[in-house]
Amino acid sequence: MTFSIAGRCENTGMFGVAITTSSISVGSRCPHARAGIGAVSTQNITDPNLGTLILDHMETGKDAKTAIDLVVKGRENINFRQLTAIDKDGNTSHFTGSKILGTNAVSEKSNCIAAGNLLSNLGVADAMADGFNSDKNSHLAERLLVGLESGLKAGGEAGPVHSAALIVVDQTKFPLVDLRVDWEEEDAVPKLRLLWSAYEPQMLDYLNRALNPAVAPSYGVAGDL
Repeated sequence: MTFSIAGRCENTGMFGVAITTSSISVGSRCPHARAGIGAVSTQNITDPNLGTLILDHMETGKDAKTAIDLVVKGRENINFRQLTAIDKDGNTSHFTGSKILGTNAVSEKSNCIAAGNLLSNLGVADAMADGFNSDKNSHLAERLLVGLESGLKAGGEAGPVHSAALIVVDQTKFPLVDLRVDWEEEDAVPKLRLLWSAYEPQMLDYLNRALNPAVAPSYGVAGDL
């Protein structure tokens, strides 16, 4: 019911996740990223706690595989979960439980990991990873979104997707990019593309408003001085 790609920018050290699913509000529970540490996706029948736990282990210096292994070991209901992670060095790892829904696949390539369940075919994960690496000079958010779009073009889920999300972290505790389509009857991923196209030109303005308001542009609203 979900497919995603988690990635690292080898040029900037940013981390992020792009994800889509057939259920509502995927961005509220499945993608996780922490500046300087890594990115995680928790999917299938989701336990959002696992994303935080994996990132906590990676923050102590554990690599992606060790972090997932520690979280998975002996955990109740773990066979319902699909987990992916990428760490600060670009190492990737995953766990796919025995009770995952439908056709599932994982693809680990340079600085990214793509995975999905209830897929239309096994090639979706590879298509996402290849799309992510098609232009390594693009902004990480763009690369992740291209990866997600590539998965959709390769067949995506067995059924329609209704929500999608894109999150990227850079050097602050809050995300540089955090865009969500919580529900669309059709075209959740194209709607996410429209959001990114609108947000990208304003992205650094919002960062400046947090870090150095004096250099930020005016807000362009009624009453703005």
